[in-house]
Parts: sequence; C-alpha cells; structure tokens
Amino acid sequence: MNRYERQPMPAGEARVEFRDGDFRVLSPGAYVRCAVTGVAIPLDDLKYWDVDKNEAYASPQAKLKSLGLDVKI
Repeated sequence: MNRYERQPMPAGEARVEFRDGDFRVLSPGAYVRCAVTGVAIPLDDLKYWDVDKNEAYASPQAKLKSLGLDVKI
C-alpha cells in the first residue's frame, strides 16, 4: 500500500474531544452518537457539539433540547 491509498475507516463509534471550532479524534471510528437522540452521526457530517459538556448533537434542535428548550425533533 502506498501513502496515497486510503486506509479503511473503522466501522465503530469514534471517541472525540470537542474543541472550539474543531474536534480531535482520540479513537478512530466512523461516527459519534448524538447526546440527545442517540442517532449515529458520521464524522464527515458532524457540525454541532458542546465543548464544555463534550457532547455531539445531530441538529440545532437537539442542542436546544439539551438546554431544556421545548422544540420538536
């Protein structure tokens, strides 16, 4: 295998450290789980998270629900 070939992505859940504006993968995987809904979020589609709680969210509505605001998901 040369350095330009893609290595297969592990199919399991990744461990991630969320930072301001980006995140760092601690253990490789294909997805993380939404802290509110439990849905699997592919790392390529991950857009919403909370740095202080180190939680991922599937949508802005899920984040609002985590704050105790009554929204439909």
